[in-house]
Amino acid sequence: MTVTRRAALSGAAAAIASTPAWVRAAARPVSGPMEVVRLDPRLDALIAPDEPVVRVATGFTFTEGPMWRQGRLWFSDLGGDNMMAVAPDGTAKILLTQAGGFPRPWPIVNLGSNAMVPDKDGTVLMARQGGRTIVRVDAALRVHDFLSAYQGKRFNSPNDLVFAPDGALWFTDPPFGLPKMDRDPAKELPFNAVFRYRDGKLTPIITDFTLPNGIGFSPDGRTLYVSNYGEEMYVKAFEVRPDGKLSGARTLIAYPASTDKGGPDGLKIDALGNLWSTGPGGIRIITPQGNVLGQIKLPEVAANLAFADDWRTLYITASTSIYRLKTRVRGEKPLYA
Repeated sequence: MTVTRRAALSGAAAAIASTPAWVRAAARPVSGPMEVVRLDPRLDALIAPDEPVVRVATGFTFTEGPMWRQGRLWFSDLGGDNMMAVAPDGTAKILLTQAGGFPRPWPIVNLGSNAMVPDKDGTVLMARQGGRTIVRVDAALRVHDFLSAYQGKRFNSPNDLVFAPDGALWFTDPPFGLPKMDRDPAKELPFNAVFRYRDGKLTPIITDFTLPNGIGFSPDGRTLYVSNYGEEMYVKAFEVRPDGKLSGARTLIAYPASTDKGGPDGLKIDALGNLWSTGPGGIRIITPQGNVLGQIKLPEVAANLAFADDWRTLYITASTSIYRLKTRVRGEKPLYA
């Protein structure tokens, strides 16, 4: 029998009260389940029974791209066009405006920044969905050009980023930042690729996904996981060769058509190799063999997630809010965290 563990809203009210007025003014009640659904007893080794899900802060437009840095969760408010940070007590602050690289007013919504990842020099690489580039943000929050095209053709709209254990940067490039997606006349590339960048060389490694989105590596770097957000919703696993080429593709999980909102978006991996992946109806915790151990359900659509703080704290970016859940298992740190 499936056992559910109801999550308390403890601490959320205090967190919202400590958030700046501009966030509180936009905040609105969000109702619905906040629970961890236990599908396999092995989940208890990863999440303690009755561990609550806490709503840390709210009032944003569309939260994405979380990354733990300097004691706060950095994230993108994709619709608000701000790169932001939120402290564990819920205090939120804008770090960078017009983070997507577009002057206002926008031609369409959701053209802000997206995923972020720390680089070895201490800067942060950030995907600009509207600007269709990857930029570097330095310690003074100044923005510098980094990558914007492949063989002279502009990217679609870089989405998620990860450094492999060998130091290569991998990223997904779906067309979410283009008003008409694949049919948009501004689209220059014939594919929606997963790219690899190393030693100045940019290579499209995967070109047959319809909408590649979340991306991550197993702890040993030998397995690459990529989610697809298209009509076919799935997460695939690939064996990674030393030269960066892939083989042995297999479907880790396939999602059937569902009335639940959301889809395979962001994903992260814990130290035991389990995949924590967004999908319809919430976040699934999946073993490397494809067994679903449990599901985190929220009242909003979960777009992305990140292990943070002591690396046993999971932060979730979900529509207008940021949520938090303590875990027993340590999450994999970004390579240059």
